[in-house]
Amino acid sequence: MGYELEGRMAEVCSCRVYCPCWGGSDPDGGECRFSWVFHVDRGHIGGVEVSGLNMGFVGHLPGNPLDGDVRLLVVVDDAATEQQQEALLGAFTGQYGGPLADLAGLVGEVVAVERAPIEFDVVKGSGTFRVGGRADAEVRGQRSPNGNPTMLVDTALSPVLGTPVYPGEPVRFELDAAEHGLHVPGRSSSQTEFHYAVA
Repeated sequence: MGYELEGRMAEVCSCRVYCPCWGGSDPDGGECRFSWVFHVDRGHIGGVEVSGLNMGFVGHLPGNPLDGDVRLLVVVDDAATEQQQEALLGAFTGQYGGPLADLAGLVGEVVAVERAPIEFDVVKGSGTFRVGGRADAEVRGQRSPNGNPTMLVDTALSPVLGTPVYPGEPVRFELDAAEHGLHVPGRSSSQTEFHYAVA
């Protein structure tokens, strides 16, 4: 089943700015704890329209990002219909191939799949996102002296998370996933622009 998804991903993680994972290096302290939200600006999966929907994730990476073995809590936007949820989970769990299958290949364990309201308003590294009662963040992207957003391009994780990357830091971040052993001390933030396409 083919898909085409274009949008933005925002992250808060436990690494310090700049997160070494983007370069394929070991995370600060040997592990990375993170919260991701993928927002689909425009897209379809096997003919199912998913524009405007979101997917949230809270995870723990125990070593190098390219080695995988991530523990992950998955949260589907409760604005999705059952058909849209099935399509989103199929794509993000790698069932339909392409770059999302490569991303799913880094996951060792999914601890739970939930539905919750997800809000996303992050542009060029700055803005807010909220995943039900799980995560609530305000992030601020770095800027150059002339006011342009700082960008990283063509990183080790770009094929699965998008490019460019807008690095920054959380102004405010709260997370509640303790029952799954997942906690994220928010030290850095990043936002990417992704475009996934599988015929």
